[in-house]
Amino acid sequence: MPGPDITDPGVSPQAGTALLELIRRLGRELRPGAPVPELSLDSALDAEAGIDSLGRMELFARLERVLGWRLDEDRAIAANTPRELLAAVAGTSPPAAPAPSPPRITPAAPAHRIPAHIATLTEALAWHAEHHPERIHLHLYEDGGGAEISYGALLRDAEALAAGLGARGLSPGQPVALVLPTGADFFRTFLGILLAGGVPVPLYPPMRMAQIEEHLDRQAAILANAEAPFLITVPEGLGAARLLRARLPALRALLSPRDLTAEGGRLHQRRAAHDLALIQYTSGSTGDPKGVALRHANLLANIRAMGEAVDVRGDDVFVSWLPLYHDMGLIGAWLGSLYHGHPLVVMSPPAFVARPQRWLRALHEYRGTLSAAPNFAYGLCASRLADEDLEGLDLSTWRVAFNGAEPVHAQTMERFIARFTPYGFRRNAMAPVYGLAECSVGLAFPPPGRGPLVDHVARDSLEPGRRVRPVDAGDPHASHVPACGRALPGHELRIVDDADRPLPERTVGHIQFRGPSATDGYYRNPQATAALFHDGWLDTGDYGYLADGEVRITGRAKELIIRAGRNLYPYDLERAVAELPGVRRNGVAVFASPDPATGEERLVVLAETRECDPEARERLRRRIHERTVAILEIPPDDVVLAPPRTVPKTSSGKIRRSACRELYERGALTRRRAVWWQLARLRLAGWLPSLRRLSAAGGRLLYAGYAWTAFLVMAGLVLLTTLAPRESWRIGGSRAVARALLRIIGIRVHLHLLAPIPQTGALILVANHSSYLDGIVLWAMLPTRYGFVAKRELRRYPPVRGLLERIGTHFVDRFDNRRSARDATDLTAAARAGARLLFFPEGTFVRTAGLQPFHMGAFVAAARAGAPVVPVAIRGTRAILRGDEWLPRRGAVEITVGAPIPPPGTDWGAALALRDAARAEILRHCGEPDMQ
Repeated sequence: MPGPDITDPGVSPQAGTALLELIRRLGRELRPGAPVPELSLDSALDAEAGIDSLGRMELFARLERVLGWRLDEDRAIAANTPRELLAAVAGTSPPAAPAPSPPRITPAAPAHRIPAHIATLTEALAWHAEHHPERIHLHLYEDGGGAEISYGALLRDAEALAAGLGARGLSPGQPVALVLPTGADFFRTFLGILLAGGVPVPLYPPMRMAQIEEHLDRQAAILANAEAPFLITVPEGLGAARLLRARLPALRALLSPRDLTAEGGRLHQRRAAHDLALIQYTSGSTGDPKGVALRHANLLANIRAMGEAVDVRGDDVFVSWLPLYHDMGLIGAWLGSLYHGHPLVVMSPPAFVARPQRWLRALHEYRGTLSAAPNFAYGLCASRLADEDLEGLDLSTWRVAFNGAEPVHAQTMERFIARFTPYGFRRNAMAPVYGLAECSVGLAFPPPGRGPLVDHVARDSLEPGRRVRPVDAGDPHASHVPACGRALPGHELRIVDDADRPLPERTVGHIQFRGPSATDGYYRNPQATAALFHDGWLDTGDYGYLADGEVRITGRAKELIIRAGRNLYPYDLERAVAELPGVRRNGVAVFASPDPATGEERLVVLAETRECDPEARERLRRRIHERTVAILEIPPDDVVLAPPRTVPKTSSGKIRRSACRELYERGALTRRRAVWWQLARLRLAGWLPSLRRLSAAGGRLLYAGYAWTAFLVMAGLVLLTTLAPRESWRIGGSRAVARALLRIIGIRVHLHLLAPIPQTGALILVANHSSYLDGIVLWAMLPTRYGFVAKRELRRYPPVRGLLERIGTHFVDRFDNRRSARDATDLTAAARAGARLLFFPEGTFVRTAGLQPFHMGAFVAAARAGAPVVPVAIRGTRAILRGDEWLPRRGAVEITVGAPIPPPGTDWGAALALRDAARAEILRHCGEPDMQ
């Protein structure tokens, strides 16, 4: 059958007829016994034709197999109608897939293992780029080939992108949101944010326009919590993102990766193990989004522990289709591969959705040894792939098949093992694992090579506080609970009751953990953080039990339903209802809702269906009622039939049961709004925040005007103090005016003295320099007498020169080498004579945050004069008034004064030692990255 002429605005009648007939036939299979609706090329594929997400996969396969059409997958996945699907046809008669053969991969084993002292992700990247820059890190998988990215190229590209962020004023520790699909830009951008000193916040795009209101509302809540000043996305997404900007005062710019590399340059800020490296927003099945704050130390601890648990080797090859905004794909697949140095073969989630066999083909072609997926992906491959899709497949190199990120079903594992054993898959490769974002990603792994271990226990013994009761595997009331292994090396697990008292083995309770991978809490959410910690242990929010030291997961604590004195889990009933004809798969949510009259919990079953006939809907309700009684032995209090895509889900496809409950209690489950109305509401919702932003901008201008007025008035008073006959009067008066100025303009300054400042004898103070405010703040707050060392250019301005000279300032030349050497000699002589001098050893300041290299003048003078050096760290002035800005902002400043450092000698080596010690102390307290 020839494909349609997609260059013609009209559609070939034959192509349209063939497509509609194929859709009707598939619809009858998906909904046996249901009336077949009249379809046109503009009918909705889901709501009218009855084609769900899994049905789409089958439809795409039949279009190629039956009609001989080749699809543009991105357009096909986004298609909402048959007409849009026709527009996605890229050609006809796709060539037969060539017999797969393994491409050449650069040997993965590094000459040496990455050293243990590596403390950050960016250090790991730099180490690999230095030791084997041409080594391939990423294979971007596509049919028939794909791009490759080496460590050296990745570092260069990330440094270029970091320079673009630095030029736009990104401060260390600031979050940066990125909404990018799987591809080279994601990897470069994520690492570029880290190299610029920022913290990546990966987010996901909406799958369909019909979800735009919930999606953008959700992203707005995340961005509001993160206070991200930048959002980086594809150029096509900038328009939709502008709907968010009106509601987010902190969001300063919307950028594409191309925007950030257009100016050239490179930036590589050094970060420390304790610095934030990632904010992982977990939608969580049980509440509003929370940002799990993870430091470099957390991530590397988890990556190392997982590597030890599965004995990661240099010749391993990881294959992944997992989304990069989810911890399993981001940390488990990519960042683990980045650190350990083995190649990662990566494809996009839509590529897997369109053709699940691609995942297995990639494992075959690249001789993959490690791969991970949620339970549903294993079930999909076991049930949906035809024998011809698997011809020539060899999975014998796959040594660990991680199964996690959602409840693991024993039956699914068995089906996958049985289906793919003939293709070389080994039973002992299947590894059910347990983890959560609060522990970076991984928490418990089974012994490598053990294979699935399943407990068969009575369903009614899985209630919290009860000891599980073994039964025969064939018992109709049995639950089959897979073992997910022991806690990773260096981590601990325990099972406790509601009072946090430890429970014995095989007793169901709350799962708690602790270890070096654990988060410090949720970003800017102290209430949720407080609820997370229990006397040093973190609550997973899951119920489970230990048996022989291995954890078994029985359910989510917050998804537990207490009904008629019984504790019920939703999973078994959800699976059973989803199997009923007329109910959409993965479109069922079971949850509890309090009765408004009595406050008692009601059992609610929400099921998505396309049934419109009243009699058919009533029959479906009765069958759901009967199925509930059969599974839980109690009837539901309410059965709600809702249109497709009503049930809210997380980015990884998990049911958001608490969100279902909220919609149910608002009576919003069966109301659907048109896209135009959702967009209109978003725009209306953006007006008030826009007015607030204008008001805030006006307030900033008024504050800046007020601050400059106060500064000019106070400057006049300072000039008057210089007329005092005694230097002590001049210094005392000018410092009092500086303190008054800071109070008047609302700048709070906190002084921390780590040791007393010597009040007699020669002294060299050295401070970091980040703003014009530094001198004023130090002059107002440092509790000792001293004179500034300032650049000679300031003498060009008579009022400034007069003031500085009258308070004992020494001037140095920065450009004339001969005069500069003479100035250094004069400063040494002054120190030997007992002078107390304050240097800014960076020489000047720049807009980009970071501690710059130190010049040697202060330290040479200190060593030669035998004067101690006192390090002074200033934090906060850059945020109030940057180097190239003239509008100050309100803010607070911290000054930390370190202990005096005596010179170890008088030579150049002693001066270097003084510099290094003072700079290390300032770096520890200034809150900015090391730019040396």
